[in-house]
Amino acid sequence: MPAFPALSTVLESRPRLSRVAFFLCGALSMLSFAPVGWFWLAPVLLLPFLVSCLVSSRRAATRHGFWYGAGLFLTGTYWLYTSIHVFGQAPLWIAILLMLGLVIIMALYYAAAAALIWRLCGGDARRLLLAGPAAWVAVEWLRGWFLSGFPWMTLGYSQIDSPLAGFAPLAGVYGVSAMLLVSVAAIVTALEAGRKTRHGEVAVALTIAILPWVAGGLLRSADWTQETGTSVRTTIVQGGVSQDRKWLPEQFRPTLELYRASLATAPDSELVVWPEVAIPAAIDRVEGYIEALQSDLRRHGQTLLLGVLERDLQAGQVYNSVLRLDGSTRQIYRKRHLVPFGEFFPVPDFVREWMRLMSLPNNDLTAGAAVQELLDMPSGDKLSVAICYEDAYGAEQLYALPDASILINVSNDAWFGDSIAPHQHLEIARMRALEAGRFVVRATNNGVSAFIGPDGAILESGPQFESFSLTRDVRPRRGLTPYARTGNGPLIVLALVLLGFAAWQQRGENQ
Repeated sequence: MPAFPALSTVLESRPRLSRVAFFLCGALSMLSFAPVGWFWLAPVLLLPFLVSCLVSSRRAATRHGFWYGAGLFLTGTYWLYTSIHVFGQAPLWIAILLMLGLVIIMALYYAAAAALIWRLCGGDARRLLLAGPAAWVAVEWLRGWFLSGFPWMTLGYSQIDSPLAGFAPLAGVYGVSAMLLVSVAAIVTALEAGRKTRHGEVAVALTIAILPWVAGGLLRSADWTQETGTSVRTTIVQGGVSQDRKWLPEQFRPTLELYRASLATAPDSELVVWPEVAIPAAIDRVEGYIEALQSDLRRHGQTLLLGVLERDLQAGQVYNSVLRLDGSTRQIYRKRHLVPFGEFFPVPDFVREWMRLMSLPNNDLTAGAAVQELLDMPSGDKLSVAICYEDAYGAEQLYALPDASILINVSNDAWFGDSIAPHQHLEIARMRALEAGRFVVRATNNGVSAFIGPDGAILESGPQFESFSLTRDVRPRRGLTPYARTGNGPLIVLALVLLGFAAWQQRGENQ
């Protein structure tokens, strides 16, 4: 007898209604992420997804997975419209086309996950305990790197304030996703066992469902890294210059004056951090300004990190960079993971020419080297920098550990206006702090700027769309979390092994 026969009949007999229902499940799942943060909603709405993989036909389960993913990404990334059309000034039809195109591509990943789970479970709820988490994590990881990847809305981020976040220092954000899937799959197994009055299986399944939450809660109290040296007095400066004014000629001089004046307001700070492209110009255009900053820094004994563009005029290359100044020397970090269709355009020449004729952005920035020298502090502490979107790629940041004692994230989330995107991005930065066991200093152009503790907690943040400074003592840390030692490798290998085992088991039973 198939699992949940009554539900199976309903899903198969009402296909249009079921598609709407799964779209709503995905759409409402957005509420489990920032800024709402109802983390308990994610497992509740994931339950129908997994049940469908057991009770529906292959085609219906795949379709349900697609509509779940479409709902999640349409509500979770609607802000792309703002960045592309409102601030990017692309025609409305292009903005809608690109936004819907991304939604469809992301939904196909969820369709693939549903189809894979359906194939490996064969209607047996007990197999869901292995196949469900393994398939979900494998597909989620693939989505995070294939064709540059788009790891936004990874399920584990929704659990940053739940007990499951305790698994992040062990297995990263994908490990948190895996534990959530284990819990939900166990609940499905318990429901099916209860329907068949297998009381022993119900007890075991419910124990498995509860265990990740209990273990995660206990792990949250673990301190994987240690404080080292003396605290660093640090100031974050948020300029609050709106995206529609940032590059106006009349705004250029006020922006320079605003940021330079911020150094005098924090004379006791050893480290001052300005946002991504805080200075709306290339370095070679503002050399006099930079020398003036060096003079200020010498007088106060400060180190400054500022976002700025960097040009190699001979090679015709432009980098999105962070410049480190300490009053006498300079260091550069160049953004390594660029934003597709924002900082580079993977399109044929004829499409680029059309974009040029339409007065659309069409020039590529150049990516920095995959491994770069860490930025130095006079105290001997080393700083690891992630610029904007690249902090969503947690494994790519691990090369800096254990040498980096403080993590820096600079960003310009002004592109997304007053939407949920800046809050989602802050949630991602919190996960990076937790994975690495380091403080994160996050400076943005107009929010959300924050100091984040090594446990992922927001220690202090400022309002959006305003100009202000935040100052706090940041304690450098040393040591490695288990995740920082191994990255995603062990979890992904385990997921693939479990998928292989489930496939072998399914094939054996079909013979």
